[in-house]
Amino acid sequence: MLISTRLALLGLLAFASLTAGAQTSPAAVRRWQHLDLKADGVPGISADKAYRELLAGRKATPVLVAVLDSGIDSAHVDLKPVLWRKTTEIPGNGLDDDHNGYVDDVIGWNFLGGKNGRNIAVETLEQTRISSQYRSRFEGVKRKKLPAADQATFDMYERARKVFEKGVDEENRQLAYLKEAYASNSASFGRVKQALNVTVLDTAILRQAMISRPDVTSASSLYAYLKRTHFSTTDDELKALDEAIAHSRDRVEKSFNPAYNPRTIVGDDLANLAETGYGNPDSQGPDAHHGTHCAGIIAGVRGNQLGADGVAGPTVRIMSVRSTPSGDERDKDVANAIRYAVDNGAQIISMSFGKDFSPDKAVVDAAMQYADQKGVLLVHAAGNSALDTDKEENYPSARYLNGQDIPNQITVGASSRLNTAELVATFSNYGQQTVDVFAPGVDIYSATPGNTYATYSGTSMAAPVVAGVAAVLKSYYPQLTPAQMKQIIMQSAVKYHLSVQKPGTKKLVDFTTLSRSGGIVNLYEAMKLADQQMAAK
Repeated sequence: MLISTRLALLGLLAFASLTAGAQTSPAAVRRWQHLDLKADGVPGISADKAYRELLAGRKATPVLVAVLDSGIDSAHVDLKPVLWRKTTEIPGNGLDDDHNGYVDDVIGWNFLGGKNGRNIAVETLEQTRISSQYRSRFEGVKRKKLPAADQATFDMYERARKVFEKGVDEENRQLAYLKEAYASNSASFGRVKQALNVTVLDTAILRQAMISRPDVTSASSLYAYLKRTHFSTTDDELKALDEAIAHSRDRVEKSFNPAYNPRTIVGDDLANLAETGYGNPDSQGPDAHHGTHCAGIIAGVRGNQLGADGVAGPTVRIMSVRSTPSGDERDKDVANAIRYAVDNGAQIISMSFGKDFSPDKAVVDAAMQYADQKGVLLVHAAGNSALDTDKEENYPSARYLNGQDIPNQITVGASSRLNTAELVATFSNYGQQTVDVFAPGVDIYSATPGNTYATYSGTSMAAPVVAGVAAVLKSYYPQLTPAQMKQIIMQSAVKYHLSVQKPGTKKLVDFTTLSRSGGIVNLYEAMKLADQQMAAK
């Protein structure tokens, strides 16, 4: 599952329930992850400081980062200059020119498509698939009566069944809530429009109404609401709510529906985990919002005064590997996507996806081991369930099936721009043993399809921040191994000895207890440490 959460999908509250709160300038919101705590008062990654004080005038080498995601808009003005293109493949000739098993894979590959060009947009969840697959075998059966060899599968089925049933109930309630919020907000906005005799309500009109129309008492709270949610107009907010409703409806009707099977579009043999070569070259796919946003965070063109700057500089290239639908990704696709990225030269792989179950984890583990052997760093989003992953699994996990840590994977939680008890994103997973570092993941402004930009929140946004930092390290020190990059990123992370609210609870804990490094990734400190370590050799 794509583990980013658009602002619209966080569960927008009805306007009437919100009151005025702290306001932040749009410019600061759109740049905050690049800022520095000491210079700017914002717990960003000090990217601007690093480029200004450490990297100016230095020569960088090319680095290739693969984004395993929903797809990337290859025509986006902020991404087109940095997208990877394969020179050994002739576009559109229908031939596998480089004999790698993938026809016309000029700018990447799509493991969620068929040879006829059709693509999967929405998939089922893993708990839907597991509970459906094993229901006839295990329903009504007592565990103790099963052979020992079947008990682990039975346990997985029972967990999946409970998560599935709970999820169906929660999603139906979420859909009803979103519909109610849309109706309530639409009516509230309509009344203010009528009172002010306007067809569009934006922050400028509302700000003026607060002065000139004191009789329209809701203008002030509506202005604060739009500022808080970063929408320019009430129409934009309703559009986001409508998207959230569509997403929730898809989950009810497709992701939680055992009868829904989009995999016939691909036409592969799901039972054959060793199968490769399936899919198509459409690495953008039907909905590239998530992947485009992540790619922009990593390497959106810096300094062009358009949209938002990426973390990494112009020598970094982005490869799109489409393996993650709306719904849960298949283990087989994840494994093949990792291997495809590695075999085509990726040095860093950004993975902003995750799920509750991984029935074929062994094949993913083998692909990760292959990446390690080839010197490739994996950067994975920790997840958005406000869980302690030391106790609750989120896949791909930080450990192999045998319990050993995955040495070339770094797992990332999400932080906010507030140097307060709210420093940790309320949704972020955490874990002193299984989450390595935190990074900016709240209100991150980046590219979206059609030369547009949007603000999303999620550990999905935090992981590409770290992938970008790793790409900068690799571009100046190409000899760094995955283990060395991981060590530098973790050791240089800035520790915040601050009492923060543990996600999912009201309990205050020391921020440093929520991850292995105890800190937030910092490009300036990482480059400084890399310079020191390389100079000492």
